[in-house]
Amino acid sequence: MTTFEQFFKDNPDQKEIYDKEYNDFLLSEFMLEQMEAQNISVRELAKKADVSPTVIQKLRSKDAQKVTLTTFTSVLKSLGYQIKLEKVPSLR
Repeated sequence: MTTFEQFFKDNPDQKEIYDKEYNDFLLSEFMLEQMEAQNISVRELAKKADVSPTVIQKLRSKDAQKVTLTTFTSVLKSLGYQIKLEKVPSLR
């Protein structure tokens, strides 16, 4: 068992916090990668998504929990993506 795994075994509440923050990080990184790949600025993306540049900055700074799902999907759509929901196997 790695030290990382042992830490979560000893601190199960930290695992939930880590998972949530890691997901926020992934969303932010995805958006940043797409902005760079498409050579689009914060202001350009904000205009395309019909949101303020502050919203884009929040997403870029991994502050996604302060942005609504509707706003986030609008930003993704402006980058040429959409969210698809998929049923996951039961964890029981």
